[in-house]
Amino acid sequence: MGHPEGTTENVQVKNGEDGSSSFDQHVIVMRHGDRIDNFEPLWVSKASRPWDPPLTQDGKDRAFSRGRKFRNHLPFPIHRLFVSPFLRCLQTAAEVIHGLCAVNDDDPNATSSAAITIDPSKIKVSVEYGLCEMLNDIAIRPQVVPKDLDFAFDISECEAVLPAGTIDHSVERIVKQMPQWGETASDCHARYARVIKALADKYPSENLLLVTHGEGVGSSVSSFSEETVFSADYCCYSRMSRPIFVTEDKSYTAGDFKVNILEGENGLSYFGGAYQPESA
Repeated sequence: MGHPEGTTENVQVKNGEDGSSSFDQHVIVMRHGDRIDNFEPLWVSKASRPWDPPLTQDGKDRAFSRGRKFRNHLPFPIHRLFVSPFLRCLQTAAEVIHGLCAVNDDDPNATSSAAITIDPSKIKVSVEYGLCEMLNDIAIRPQVVPKDLDFAFDISECEAVLPAGTIDHSVERIVKQMPQWGETASDCHARYARVIKALADKYPSENLLLVTHGEGVGSSVSSFSEETVFSADYCCYSRMSRPIFVTEDKSYTAGDFKVNILEGENGLSYFGGAYQPESA
């Protein structure tokens, strides 16, 4: 793996009796919250970008709650977040960040981020094309696909949805441009797996949260375990970890990812057949 970005300051290093040292890297892959077109069918007929629905208020609240639970219950911190350019994922990421980085979250009964102030220095955020929706008519309804197949994502407009002060402008995207329309399901699964591993390899001393689509969560499980995801709830997530070994010259080598398989606990269900996307 060589000398990738980051240092071991962010992690708990374990020192072996033989002089070796190692630590665990954690990666969470999360689905976006409730999308409006699945609850308000007439929204599509009035939308200027019908392929890019926002969240419902329930979806925003669910994402905020998930971020709060991450902050309060994960046994490790999240250092860096990568997000698909689709609006539902950007809005999910914004809400999760409010839950993760809140500095005045004093009311345990609060369900909204409306009055939450955050410390933006607690996380670094980047938009990643490689985490985008599966670009075919399995995942995107054919009647809403732009006629010129240009989904028209502008990075600066995407970043404007995210909380001020959190964007890391120095990051180079793994996938430089949006994938081509018509990619196969197998190609999409390979894309997700490649991007997940590339991001983890680039930042091995940091724990990552990747906000993506249902297919991305399913792919994260099937690519790094023998299990197959059958259903993925809104704001569900997979959890993976792997050991990182620090060599004498301070370079890193990585072990294999282990997926934390907990039936139902993270909003995932498993099945022996193919994963069925639910308008991801």
